Amino acid sequence: MFKKILIANRGEIATRITRTCREMGIETVALYTRSDRDSLHVRLASEAVQLQSPLRYAADDEILEIAQRCGADAIHPGYGFLAEEAGFIARCQQAGVVFIGPPPAVIAAVRDKLGAMERVQAAGYRVPNFIDLPDEIVEAEAMAAQAAQIGYPLIVKSARGGRGRGARVVMEPARLAEYVAAARREAMMIYGDDHVYLERAIAPSHYVVVQVLGDRFGNLVHLGEREGSLLRHNQKLIEESPAPSLDDKQRQELWRTALEVAELFGFENTGAVEFLVDGAGNFYFTEIKGRIQIEHGVSEMVTGVDIVREQIRIAAGEPLNRTQAEIPLQGWAMQCRINAEDPWNDYLPSPGRLTRFRLPQGPGVRIDSYGYVGCQIPQRFDPLLANLIVKGENRADCVARLARALGEFRVVGVETNIPLHQQIVREPSFVSGDYDTSFISRFRFDRHNRAEATRRDLAAIMAVAYALRRRIAAPVTPDQVKTGWHRSARRLPS
Repeated sequence: MFKKILIANRGEIATRITRTCREMGIETVALYTRSDRDSLHVRLASEAVQLQSPLRYAADDEILEIAQRCGADAIHPGYGFLAEEAGFIARCQQAGVVFIGPPPAVIAAVRDKLGAMERVQAAGYRVPNFIDLPDEIVEAEAMAAQAAQIGYPLIVKSARGGRGRGARVVMEPARLAEYVAAARREAMMIYGDDHVYLERAIAPSHYVVVQVLGDRFGNLVHLGEREGSLLRHNQKLIEESPAPSLDDKQRQELWRTALEVAELFGFENTGAVEFLVDGAGNFYFTEIKGRIQIEHGVSEMVTGVDIVREQIRIAAGEPLNRTQAEIPLQGWAMQCRINAEDPWNDYLPSPGRLTRFRLPQGPGVRIDSYGYVGCQIPQRFDPLLANLIVKGENRADCVARLARALGEFRVVGVETNIPLHQQIVREPSFVSGDYDTSFISRFRFDRHNRAEATRRDLAAIMAVAYALRRRIAAPVTPDQVKTGWHRSARRLPS
């Protein structure tokens, strides 16, 4: 087993990894930038090193040099940054530092989104209609002719980024050239590659992923599925497990398909096989994420499996310590992504210092966060502040617990999207589980928050504030002072 692991990431995922390492008796090396110096992951790690490169957490040369200098046996990349860079993984292997994740050949295969869909399609599985968009095609007429082959609506997607950033939904041919150009610019900025392709949109649909674990000995298991159909700007706001859109027969077929697809790539370590499910219950493979996901805690809650621990064990050469039959799927779990952003002001990021940070507690509640009172929320990184994860015996219990936990969450110093989540969990379609990827486009965030309980609380707050201001502005002399007893008490006897 490893003695020291360098965590090449920041924020809540770095804190999450550090805690598991401490439980396993493994020392950790935290990386930080100047703006991240106050982050909790820096305080929890065995040692910390400040990054000097302007590339920050993507500075592969500097990070590998720090790992060797600190005597780290392995590097855990978390998600994003270097997590899916096959070249960096290969360099780690050459330097004798273990990369905690899939091997470079697997990462290269699954990171090639077009090649992955072609391989899965050739094996007989359904994929959405798609077509490559060669980089040299720039004329709007040529792009429109290619788009017509798959039809509208369609999605312009990064060949490296998948469903996340770099994706644009196109509803009509007139906007195609504009959206392709925007997707290429964003893909180049984030992934360093502006190659994009067109994919027929399946709408309405459900976005479902199956969490998988595999070792180097060919053993492969799944940890159930999660549904993340509540998307805003291609980022999941709420994810839950099991998926309310599936029945038991569909669920079993989805698990089997996910494992077979993962086997096509010789998958190792942890990842997620992603699908779109249409209104008829047909599911279509879209991609494999070859890394840990932000929502991994949901799968951990329903299975009791520590995915980070299993990642480390697998990377150390150990086999999976349980079979599929030994992995229980119990209860219901949900996760809210708590972002430091202002839903009242077009969701602008809200950096600043936390002056109050009260976390919800109680049975079945878990918080993954790097925040604490006095912590600085930086401006230059993703606004994700915390993951709120809850578990209940069934979906109704889980929704009620999530609503209760959101009501207990208190953050002062920055704005958060907690009010948005509080309104979503009250929506009838969410409460019933009858929603799909079109939910957010139809949902109307009440910026005035007309909930009766909220208005009542605001009225009480305003009344107290008014009374305090009046008392300060117009001081009152107590009646006891007016009698003059205090002056008589000090008078000397005559």
